Amino acid sequence: MCLAVPGKVLSLEDRDQTKMAEVDFGGVRKNVCLEYIPDVQIGEYVMVHVGFAIQRLDEQSAQETLANFERMGILEEEFGDGFALAAKQAGIDEREAS
Repeated sequence: MCLAVPGKVLSLEDRDQTKMAEVDFGGVRKNVCLEYIPDVQIGEYVMVHVGFAIQRLDEQSAQETLANFERMGILEEEFGDGFALAAKQAGIDEREAS
């Protein structure tokens, strides 16, 4: 599944003439392209889809969405260990796979 996930902008930089940011998604930090909304500021919340910030949102909405995603296990699915998740979904114990 590929979702748009809210995150908080922690830092900004220009990398190879591309506006980028480090974004925190409830404890997971990723680099995100800001070319669609280049005037974003540090501390703002953005919705991120496949590595691109696609819109701003307010802090309350971002926190509520992150909490709901966490309860549903979506953050682990989106940002967790893909191999461990695949093994779990296949019913394979990780120790067996090693």
